[in-house]
Amino acid sequence: MSSSFTHLLFDTRIGSQKPESIRNRDTKCPFCDRTQLDEILAERGPILLVKNKYPVLRDSFQTVLIETDECESELSIYKKEHLHKLIRFGVDKWLEMDRSGQYASVLFFKNHGPYSGGTIRHPHMQIVGLKHIDYRKQLDSSQFEGLVIDRRPGVEFNLSTKPRVGFFEFNVILSQLDRLDQMADYIQTAAHYALTDFHKNCNSYNLFFYQFEGQIVAKVVPRFITSPLFIGFAIPQVATRGEEVVAEIRSKYYCDKNLPAAT
Repeated sequence: MSSSFTHLLFDTRIGSQKPESIRNRDTKCPFCDRTQLDEILAERGPILLVKNKYPVLRDSFQTVLIETDECESELSIYKKEHLHKLIRFGVDKWLEMDRSGQYASVLFFKNHGPYSGGTIRHPHMQIVGLKHIDYRKQLDSSQFEGLVIDRRPGVEFNLSTKPRVGFFEFNVILSQLDRLDQMADYIQTAAHYALTDFHKNCNSYNLFFYQFEGQIVAKVVPRFITSPLFIGFAIPQVATRGEEVVAEIRSKYYCDKNLPAAT
């Protein structure tokens, strides 16, 4: 059926079995006892790539990237050495799965917090190969344009002026793969800002990776309850305080650099 190529089937039977350790902190963490993990596909020190024990998405190959052996840690506070190792490892495995040619496209993303769509508190990402759906068909260059927060050779950090969903979305655009560590630093800045200084009620974010026009783009999205205008009508909204947020981040992280908006 044509719907198989536009919508993913979610197996609710498997979904009902997933542990919920974000909202219920008494739930035993499935990632802490590493002797009980399903098949380990790759590892680099405390970083593991494993098969997803709860493959809720039909017609896909689901893996989990366990970021650390510290359950209460978080990407926004990792030491630089671990952060860089994690992002290099994750991007490498994501691109490796994509190059296999077995999938229409491969998703690479992270959920953090109760509004992110995630269920397990232990820091992790997911790499998911989709057999029939190519996410890249839904992308447009305008979704990654924005007010420049900081820029270094081969990588740009900006705030979306035309966000995919609405309000605030931070983009990190990588045009030179050897600048991946700088990309990781920008991602960490966006996550840290979202959880500490952005809004007093922000405790969640998503991190998405895209391959687009020969570049790698990461998008960090602070999460709240999704706007009904987007849910009902697919109309994104843009907040009026974008330049204020850019100024705040420059002042806090980049010595108040006065960079121009992206064109």
